[in-house]
Amino acid sequence: MRASYLVSYDIADEKRLRLVFKTMRGYGDHLQFSVFECQLTAADLARLKGELSDIIHHNRGPGAVRLPRPRRRPRRPRHHRLGKPYTSVDAPCIVV
Repeated sequence: MRASYLVSYDIADEKRLRLVFKTMRGYGDHLQFSVFECQLTAADLARLKGELSDIIHHNRGPGAVRLPRPRRRPRRPRHHRLGKPYTSVDAPCIVV
């Protein structure tokens, strides 16, 4: 069973930031600069946490990834989506 996760991150080091971005592209839809929406199974979530943990290096400076737990009982959404969806074509270019 898949659950919806809204994953956000804040990483100061540009190299680690790029690695997290590339990793997240394989798991979900890029919504904003550091925000992804992912539909994950329990196995996907465990694999994603492992990959991100390897990149973050908790003892190497500031950096955080937030994966809030989804609600168990779905409820009616309180928001509406307006405008056209954000696509990877609209994503900013990262020049190295």
